[in-house]
Amino acid sequence: LQAMSDNESASEEDWLALRPQEPSPSQCCSSGCKPCIYDVYEKELAQWERAKAMQDKSLLMGKKEQSTNSELNPDTFTAFSVSSVEQLTEDTYQYKFELPGNSSLRLSLGQHIVLRGVVNGLEVQRAYTPISPRNAEGYFEVLIKCYEAGLMSQYIKTWKRGDVVFWRGPFGGFPYQPNKHGELLMLASGTGLAPMIPILQSITDDEEDETFVTLVGCFPTFDKIYLKPLLQDLARYWNIRIFYVLSQETSLEKLPWSYQENTYTGHLNEDLMKTIVNSCRRKPFVLICGSSAFNEDMSRYLKAAGIEEDSCFVF
Repeated sequence: LQAMSDNESASEEDWLALRPQEPSPSQCCSSGCKPCIYDVYEKELAQWERAKAMQDKSLLMGKKEQSTNSELNPDTFTAFSVSSVEQLTEDTYQYKFELPGNSSLRLSLGQHIVLRGVVNGLEVQRAYTPISPRNAEGYFEVLIKCYEAGLMSQYIKTWKRGDVVFWRGPFGGFPYQPNKHGELLMLASGTGLAPMIPILQSITDDEEDETFVTLVGCFPTFDKIYLKPLLQDLARYWNIRIFYVLSQETSLEKLPWSYQENTYTGHLNEDLMKTIVNSCRRKPFVLICGSSAFNEDMSRYLKAAGIEEDSCFVF
């Protein structure tokens, strides 16, 4: 009898060791992913409970926490290798990841993917939007701002070429259709530029798409504007206008002449919003991406400028 109870308790311990761990709040990226990490946990827990009730561990074989087949998946984390690291500003980097052969991530416009990192034994997850073109083959690129005290930033700053990191997705996105809107007004603060880039590129790549675009990029200083060469190229298209709002610049005199006429100093406030909205060639549909405070401010200024909520999309 004693031997039997020892076996039973060992079996119970085995099952407890296989029980999926409930995610901590730091593991949720708060971007409204479907499935969220909590959805994945509930699914794995139900699978574990079913297997335990039937005393059949083979029912857990389908459980995959991560994959190495380089096929992006919303349910499991997949390994991707870092192929290059480029520092854009003092705290912002562009990372390039390998995809096997000529494969593509096949993201919809503005979709984000979720990164998993482990810092001091704590798992953290954050959402980022790839800036590479949708049809990019063999690679994808992500723009990331690193914060001094950020947990994920501590992990990201250690990356070098050849390192393997784990992503899952895609999630979200803006259901863009060519020529659906007469004009898109894009309001981006800092790395909020990321979801705008693939949409801009899809418009300029499609000769049939005659959507006007006004992009307003908000940055502290001229030196901190990301992806200047790419933005300059896009601004050469007949239907694309790009404005910059630089909160910490006091004068435009030191800026290159090509930037002076389309740059404002100070903050994007209610008056400047009205000026920009009134300068649009058609009534705009607005895309907003930045911090939660930025997004709230922009929504308020847009309302004052006569743009209602149903004409806005917040990433």
